[in-house]
This record gives sequence, C-alpha cells and structure tokens, in this order.
Amino acid sequence: MVDNRNHSDQKELAVLAATGDQDAQRKVNEIAHPLIDFQTNRFCKRYCRQNQYQFRCSLSQPIGSARADASLCEWGNASYGWMLDDLCKSGRLQKFEGRNQASLFDYLYTIANSLPFYERWKDWRFGRRQQVPLYIRELGEQAAAIFYALRLGQSVATMAQTLHLAIGKTEVLINQIVLELTRRHKLFLLNPPHEISLTGSQVDEEDSHQQDVAVDDEAIEVQQQRELLRQCWAELDATEQFVLEAMIIEEQDADNVLKALRTLDISLKKGVSADQTNHQQLYYFKRKTLSRLGILLQGDE
Repeated sequence: MVDNRNHSDQKELAVLAATGDQDAQRKVNEIAHPLIDFQTNRFCKRYCRQNQYQFRCSLSQPIGSARADASLCEWGNASYGWMLDDLCKSGRLQKFEGRNQASLFDYLYTIANSLPFYERWKDWRFGRRQQVPLYIRELGEQAAAIFYALRLGQSVATMAQTLHLAIGKTEVLINQIVLELTRRHKLFLLNPPHEISLTGSQVDEEDSHQQDVAVDDEAIEVQQQRELLRQCWAELDATEQFVLEAMIIEEQDADNVLKALRTLDISLKKGVSADQTNHQQLYYFKRKTLSRLGILLQGDE
C-alpha cells in the first residue's frame, strides 16, 4: 500500500511506474482506479443513448434493459482502458513532482476532472477533433466560419472582411452563437483548452496540448454571459432545471427522462400525473422552458 502522505515515496513510485516497473505500475493503477471507475460510469452513461437497449452494460454501475442474451457492450471496458492509458502513461507520470504537498492521487484527480481530459475522451470516443455543433450550423451558412473565428480570437472587423459580410450582420451572428452556446452551457467551446503542468515541469511546445490542467482565462464577455446565465437559470423552478439538465446538458434519451420523472413523481402539467406524462408533453415542456430562459436572457441584456 502506498502512503499518500509520503510525497517522496509518491514521486519515487511515479518514476518507477514510468520506467516500466510492473509492481509500481500496479500500485499506480490502484490509485487511479476509483477516479477512472467514476469517470467511466459518468462519461459512458452520458453518451450511451440506444446502446443500453441493444447491449448488456459492462460498467461497474450498469444501466439499461437489454435482453439477458444480448451481447456485452464494450464501450465501458474500452473507456476504462483509454482513461487508464491517458492518466498512467509514462510521460504523464514523469511530470509528477508532488509540489505543494500534492499526492499522486491529487495529481491524477485534477487531470481526470479537467475539461481537456473530457474533450480528449470525446475525441477518442467519437473519432474526431472539435467540430462545429449542428445547432450552430443551423444559424446560417457563415455561422460555422464565425464559430472557428471566435475560437481563434479574431476581431469582428477581421471576420467581416474575411467572410465578405457587413459588420452588423457579423455581430448579429456572433450574438446568436454566444446566446445559443450559453443556453446549452457550451460557451467553453469558444475557448480551446490550454493546459499547464501542476508540477511546473517544462514541456516542449509540440507536446503542450498533452499537459495537465486547463487554464481558466475566459474573455470578459464570456464571463459576463456566464454570470447572466447563472442568474437567469436561478429563476427557473426545480422541474424546469431538471428537464433542461437531463435533456440538453446531459443529453439523456427522452425515455430515460420520463422514467426518472415517474420515479421521482414529478408532473410536468397540472392535472396530468407523472406516470401519464408522454413524449409529446416532455418535448413541449422542454421547448417552453428554453423559450422562457431565452426571454430571461434577452430581457437582462
């Protein structure tokens, strides 16, 4: 058993594991296991969608209602393996220095709960780098180009000149993109993750995207939008927040949301009990709540 209080032992353990010592690697894996198990369950369930009805879940906290003779879903095992490799790979362990009394668990915990780690997992899970969300593309034919320009930090004038748009039209599209991302809690997509090492280790520029913790250095406009959203969100009631969190933030399937509402005995419409709520009523409630949130946001501008 590794003593988390002894930081010199922790550093030595990380070095040994990084150089291939099997016993040290086993101990590091044991330290990382609860982090990986928790995040695997969390991430995999978020994007499970229809898999749970077609395959038997392989998570430590399984979900779904597939037939007993259905094939085993491999996404849970594969996600666990990917996270284990990302957190415990040699280059990662070599950066650990245990500064400020940080244990190896603290170091791995910070990485596993960072936005870059989540984005890397999604890149692996869906086989892509950051793409323009469909709901942004639907705002107009130039919306995708402006989305990328915002990520690059270009000025409004530069965007307008590059895309041959009037500045007023460009500003309208920018506001629409920011509002749509704000509604969906996705403003971070406009800020490509930058990572730094907790231990202060120097890393080559070409490897900078594989450092450890995201820098929270948002533009003042983004901070203001986030604060506005927080204030407007607080004006929604508990049921409205629950439905938006489940269907938009967590991207849960409507069947799962209805099941949760019935389990919690939450009714969406006066006179209609929770067990009688149907898909149409759920989607209507979602649209009505989004409309209300949009009015609250615009009313505070």
